[in-house]
Amino acid sequence: MKIGLLQCDHVADELAELHGDVPDLFLNLFRRAAKDLPFDVSIDIFNVMNGEYPDLSVPHGNGYDGFIGSGSRFSVYDQIDWILAFKKFVKKLFAAEKKFVGICFGHQMIAEALGGACGNSARGWGLGTREVVIRRPMPWMKPALNAYRLIVSHADQVDTLPPNAEILGGNDHCPCSMYMAGSHFLGIQGHPEFTPAFAEDLMISRLERLGAKVIDDAVPTLKESTDEIVIAKWILNFFR
Repeated sequence: MKIGLLQCDHVADELAELHGDVPDLFLNLFRRAAKDLPFDVSIDIFNVMNGEYPDLSVPHGNGYDGFIGSGSRFSVYDQIDWILAFKKFVKKLFAAEKKFVGICFGHQMIAEALGGACGNSARGWGLGTREVVIRRPMPWMKPALNAYRLIVSHADQVDTLPPNAEILGGNDHCPCSMYMAGSHFLGIQGHPEFTPAFAEDLMISRLERLGAKVIDDAVPTLKESTDEIVIAKWILNFFR
């Protein structure tokens, strides 16, 4: 399986030395998920902050089975050139009926690009490990779960779904934690690519922004079990 990763941020240098950059986090995730699968997974990296994009004019989109949009420290509604260009590309992907999975910032960009809306959550930061209850099971959700647990790190949320979208899973803090737009776009608010160690170091590096109490409440939840391998397999099933 061939995946195009649309990279929307870098891990800060001091954290990247310990945990790797954004592509390393995704590569590690899918290597773990593909261990018991009957096919290989390859990932090409496109740094959209530098204007790097796959050429969709090539027949079959260069053979990509799907694309993933990563998380980012930025907001999808920021009026920054590369974000505006990424928004246009997401629209192009949707029109071309290419499969796309948005993670966190990518999840929110689906809504922003397709006519929905995102904003800063009145419920505050979503941090640590959170459970998401599946509201609508889909055939690609194998192995099946009634609920999954993932590490989250976000202040923004999807407030309004785009047309022809439906929520697949949510919780009280983030009602729209997973959704589909059409049959080929999937948004996931959580971070299956995050490890507990990386998530803790990331929170500590943002102490002034987050505040000590928020971090102290979130860090213990990182010891809880998570379902990132299952979610990675759902993504691969979605692309097949």
